[in-house]
Amino acid sequence: MANTTSEIKFLIDLDHNRVPEKLQWSAEDGGVNQQEAKAIMLSIWDSKQQETLRIDLWTKDMPVDEMKKFFHQTLVAMSDTFQRATNDEKMTDTMKDFCDYFAEKMDLIK
Repeated sequence: MANTTSEIKFLIDLDHNRVPEKLQWSAEDGGVNQQEAKAIMLSIWDSKQQETLRIDLWTKDMPVDEMKKFFHQTLVAMSDTFQRATNDEKMTDTMKDFCDYFAEKMDLIK
């Protein structure tokens, strides 16, 4: 069986100061084609250096209230991923407790 590859693309339109004005992403395998986004957080693990490389971008018109929701949902997703990757229930519960605390302090709980 032959190996396959999959590609995810990010297009970033910058203003004259190199500040993102527009973010788009495509993932053909997922049926996504130049979908607009207001923010991107990408973490890449460099095993050789034993460190995380990061790309954090957001458009200058990203509302602060949406950024707070984006962070909260990202933290919740990271907790879920941590659980699947490590099976560490105790730390997952601790992370989820922090997510609840974050949501409360950011007035995200309705």
